[in-house]
Amino acid sequence: MPLPSAAALVDAARIPQNGICTVRIWQKNIGKTIIAHVPITDGQVQEIGDFELDGVTFPAAEVVIEFMDPADGEGSMFPTGNVVDDLEVPGIGTFKATMINSGIPTIFVNAADIGYTGTELQKDINSDAEALARFETMRAYGALKMGLISDISEAAARQHTPKIAFVAPPTDYVASSGKLIAASEIDVLVRALSMGKLHHAMMGTASVAIATAAAVPGTLVNLA
Repeated sequence: MPLPSAAALVDAARIPQNGICTVRIWQKNIGKTIIAHVPITDGQVQEIGDFELDGVTFPAAEVVIEFMDPADGEGSMFPTGNVVDDLEVPGIGTFKATMINSGIPTIFVNAADIGYTGTELQKDINSDAEALARFETMRAYGALKMGLISDISEAAARQHTPKIAFVAPPTDYVASSGKLIAASEIDVLVRALSMGKLHHAMMGTASVAIATAAAVPGTLVNLA
């Protein structure tokens, strides 16, 4: 059976000839509502625009997304009750960490505390087996402290969450495309790992965690 066209998913009466169409989306896997603000030109979805998103090949129209009640259903936004904790990782060290459940459970640590600058690209991390093993161990103990697992041995079977990321204050850097990014153009540096590897861009749900943590005074993201 053919899929319905995009237009058939929204009542035609709610689509302006020109302007913004508000589309409510049900994200079934985490049971959350997402609201998309879709630009419309001459009654059609506008695709052309000058909005740039690193990791996307060319500019296009901007679609603003709202995540409603972003905690993912596995407890409070700050599972430990703190915006910053000491995360003790046997054999590696103890690190300041913000552990947040927003968009997706995420552990933030300071880049400088683990020997990084926050400007690293995939090649700098993913080719270093020892570094990846350290990140996985930190992620596992973070998952335990967040209450997402009851025993450290369970972390290996729970690769999807929590994510682990490291943050730093703005500084100039060169993106994977070769584009120079000036410190004055950004608010914070974040590098996030997913499924055991440094991600090539920034996952949407991790972006929610970044934005939420940035808005809460005292978190490592907010301080950076």
